[in-house]
Amino acid sequence: MTTDLGPATRRLAELLVTVTDDQLTLPTPCPEYTLGDLIDHINGLTLAFTVAAAKGTLPGGSQAPSGDASRLPAGWRESLPKGLAGLAEAWRKPDAWEGMAQAGGVDLPGQVAGLVALNEVVVHGWDVARSVARPYEAAPETVEACLSFVSQAPGDGDGPFGKPVEVPADAPPLDRLVALTGRDPRWSAA
Repeated sequence: MTTDLGPATRRLAELLVTVTDDQLTLPTPCPEYTLGDLIDHINGLTLAFTVAAAKGTLPGGSQAPSGDASRLPAGWRESLPKGLAGLAEAWRKPDAWEGMAQAGGVDLPGQVAGLVALNEVVVHGWDVARSVARPYEAAPETVEACLSFVSQAPGDGDGPFGKPVEVPADAPPLDRLVALTGRDPRWSAA
């Protein structure tokens, strides 16, 4: 199964270009990251998963993209949206979803790496939107693909996500997704 990352990467890019310099110090739903740190993390994961789609490795080795606002490159508002478009394009190739890939220092089946990339874009898009008090929407099929993927991760907080937050069974799919990744769907920077 392949999934088009394009709608999610475009939505994230639309949000990022509106972030002002004075907003880079805002808190995010990721307690260890300011908004600038999160944007640097997004920049790193964009590169890592673009390279992973081509079955390449990053120069100097692959490691999990950490976040540090001081590393944001000049012109990131122009380069990061282009990088996100490249990420989507890389995962439109059927062979990106096949075989093995490496991202963040971890070897993954291509199918899993593509879903990790999609989930990172969607959930961090939600994080950015929450930080700057903007609405966030994702296509229902995109959220369902992410929900299916995330629901397979350990639910005790020992996996790649924080401890799940309880939400009502009839909560909207996007709320259920962010809750499964350890975020409170009601989180607000205010």
